[in-house]
Amino acid sequence: MASTLPRLPIFEAIKKHDAQSTAVIHSLSGRRFTYGELVNDVAAAKDKLQRNTGGKSAEGERISFLVENGYDYVAIDHCTVTLLSILAAHAIAVPLSPTFPAHELRYIIDQSESLMLLSSEKFQDKADEILKEDMQTSPINWKREKIMMGKTDDYVTLEEPTSTKGGMMLYTSGTTSRPKGVLLPQDVLTAQSMSLLKAWNYTVADVLLHVLPLHHIHGTVNALLTPLFAGSVIEFQFPFNAQAAWERLAAPFLPNPDPAKRPITFLTVVPTIYTRFLSSHASLTPELQAATKTALHPSNLRLNISGSAALPTPVKSAWSELSGGNVLLERYGMTEVGMALSCGLDFSDRVDGSVGWPLPSVQARLVDTETGEVIKEGEEVDPSTGRERHGEIQLRGPTIFREYWKNAEATTKEFVEDADGQGKWFKTGDVAIRKTVDGAGKSSQEWAKGPLYFIQGRKSADIIKTGGEKVSALEIEREMLSLPYISEAAVVGLPSEAWGQKVAAVVVLSEQGKTAGRGGKAWGALDMRRALKDVLANYKIPQEMKVVDTIPRNAMGKINKKQLVIQIWGEPLEGGKENGAVQVPNGIV
Repeated sequence: MASTLPRLPIFEAIKKHDAQSTAVIHSLSGRRFTYGELVNDVAAAKDKLQRNTGGKSAEGERISFLVENGYDYVAIDHCTVTLLSILAAHAIAVPLSPTFPAHELRYIIDQSESLMLLSSEKFQDKADEILKEDMQTSPINWKREKIMMGKTDDYVTLEEPTSTKGGMMLYTSGTTSRPKGVLLPQDVLTAQSMSLLKAWNYTVADVLLHVLPLHHIHGTVNALLTPLFAGSVIEFQFPFNAQAAWERLAAPFLPNPDPAKRPITFLTVVPTIYTRFLSSHASLTPELQAATKTALHPSNLRLNISGSAALPTPVKSAWSELSGGNVLLERYGMTEVGMALSCGLDFSDRVDGSVGWPLPSVQARLVDTETGEVIKEGEEVDPSTGRERHGEIQLRGPTIFREYWKNAEATTKEFVEDADGQGKWFKTGDVAIRKTVDGAGKSSQEWAKGPLYFIQGRKSADIIKTGGEKVSALEIEREMLSLPYISEAAVVGLPSEAWGQKVAAVVVLSEQGKTAGRGGKAWGALDMRRALKDVLANYKIPQEMKVVDTIPRNAMGKINKKQLVIQIWGEPLEGGKENGAVQVPNGIV
């Protein structure tokens, strides 16, 4: 029986790929699905979805879903097919994280006014728990049975789209308010993928190891939609397990390699995953250690990307040493904009601490956080003080989201008009400096030219104003993490009657740090000040340091600093008086 898919760019691309080439692999089982199977399974899943909407058209409706990472996410194994079938129905896909508590998922389903909660068999109990109480809406609870996969005998045709209402909606982390639904229409998702295709050169020869959650833009656009556009192979191995990931990377380079396992060429993850890779490597067998070093070499792993959180310099250096010279590429993005800035493919364009240049089709500017003036190229330094000017990153272009779902006030607040008539700018809330770096920006990539961007942090949490000086928490964290005594660090600003704000740090000590203080005691605040006095200005050195066992992070490795301050000090970042905790005076070294 013939089926149809809408003639959207993603389906045109998938249909053009070699039907016999592999699209998705379930890493642990080795099960493979071709692009031909993907086309048929998505069409079948789309038809089945439309038959289960209670007689209502799915066009423009929100479909929340709880499924496993893998083929179905895209098609039916559970995430690949699920996502694409929702897009094919011109509906809005709302991926949910199974690790979130029921009340948080209930909020997302209610706020999005989802027509349906689609769940695989594995998560049906979770779906029942979510829907059993306190719901303001009445979504259809559809437990989708597995359908026969791997069919290639159906002839799927592409037909003109009947709607422009389809897309995806991801929810922000909600650090300052309730999570907001970020609406990403189909054309925005396509623009984001096209930008990355040009910048990072995805090809049919790429094999991408996918270890990320799929309710974040990083896992969905960078590691799923864009490689599907290119005809790459996506190998799912989620949740991340360092031993399993090392074994997969090593597989093609062992003395008796598995011919079914091709070398991984593309890895895009968060800094905490690189840290886990590095900390576990020494525990591998000598055979695995040798094979993994070969796997990471630039001749095999052509692109290794770090994002979603700041990359500590020691991690970047250690990875380069382990891999025989591979250099991690840093980029900048967020839920509302996809990827916006990136370092280049040339190693000389992967500058420490920088997130590079605006990606193809992305317009970026810096707006001075003090004066509100646009910082023009060549005006990055204040002539009166000789200091670099801090500016908020503002973005526009086809890759930028359109609106926060049913939140016109927040949408209006986050966009600003421009007299040039070319559209509004999105205010990211992130602060950066911009500067030219010798040797960078000379590659053949036309978009990777001019001064580079260096993120200083979130305007609301990472820019600390102390005694009239502006301090970047990320700069201080980078220096602290360069010390062998600290394994994790979060720098925050605490209220201070004397200084406005004072710099404070929350740290997790390394094994060495636990006995590195005087007399074999734990490394402490005075040790910290001595270690930092030669690399940081006095006013940047934390006046307080709290040692904890762990620093809470979300699935993408990010720290909610506002919650952390309340958890550690019992007071918010803004306002209030000093809490009387023991402090280290500025002058003590």
